[in-house]
Amino acid sequence: MFLTIFSTPHIILILAVVLLLFGGKKIPELMKGLGQGIKEFKDASKGEDKTEPLEKSSDTKIEEK
Repeated sequence: MFLTIFSTPHIILILAVVLLLFGGKKIPELMKGLGQGIKEFKDASKGEDKTEPLEKSSDTKIEEK
């Protein structure tokens, strides 16, 4: 469906405009953020929660007087 709306010249034009607006150095950062967002969305839709509960540290010692 996506390819029927946009032909190859349209996609090239859109990519050229994005390159002009954001510059070559900013695009990898944008793509990394987009990828992380998609990954988080997929994890959330599956119901997986990667956050682990905080555990109490056994290294702390309480001195008794």
